[in-house]
Amino acid sequence: MRIFLVRHGESLGNIDERAYGQFGDHNVPLTQWGHRQAITAGEAIAAYFAALPSHELRKLRIWYSPFLRTRQTRDALLSVLPPDLVGHASEDYLLREQDFGLFTEIYDRAEQRQKFPDEFEKWARLRSNSGKFYARPPDGESRADVAQRVRLFLQTVMHDVGNGNDNVVIIGHGVTNRAFEMNFLQHPVEWFERSDNPGNADITLIEGSHAHGYTSTLLHQAADRQEGEEELRDAYGAEMTIAPKPGL
Repeated sequence: MRIFLVRHGESLGNIDERAYGQFGDHNVPLTQWGHRQAITAGEAIAAYFAALPSHELRKLRIWYSPFLRTRQTRDALLSVLPPDLVGHASEDYLLREQDFGLFTEIYDRAEQRQKFPDEFEKWARLRSNSGKFYARPPDGESRADVAQRVRLFLQTVMHDVGNGNDNVVIIGHGVTNRAFEMNFLQHPVEWFERSDNPGNADITLIEGSHAHGYTSTLLHQAADRQEGEEELRDAYGAEMTIAPKPGL
């Protein structure tokens, strides 16, 4: 069994947090750089299968989050994967990004505190007393909540595996992909707290069998833009730009 966990490519929100407020988290597109990253990730999966013996070339079952940036990443992968390698592709809302509640689209801590001072202080106390994994943002999801719904999605994946679909691609977000790896490999909460989100368009490969156990490795690490690089910052596939700050 092989599971390829792919995080979406670089999005406008990854380079400018104002994009979340302007477009809504679910509708933030990839940058042109992010699309290039996703293409390269698809090529890495194709190269992996090209090196396998023919009897292991079963079709890929593809799952993806409904957010725009993950759907664009899916399209990029499909554009470079050999058609005879691609099986059914399905959207699943359980793979969506973590819901930050009142703090959705507000990623600056100072702005969160300014707009919602009481809620921010309560959340800060929860993070201090209970740990980041369990602390819920006001009206949002904790990382534990995300892990719980991803466990439900894992049941769908395993049902598919029982029907012979044991080569799987999952295109998600940093927290959801990490929660999937935690659930599948039965890592403790401490592992989640110590680990970092994968980079944009990185691929984590989980492989093995129930009889012999499973391992995870970083199959592909995407090229990140270097500090000061300004190329390919525009939205991919749409005439979208970040609105200038007031007064500029």
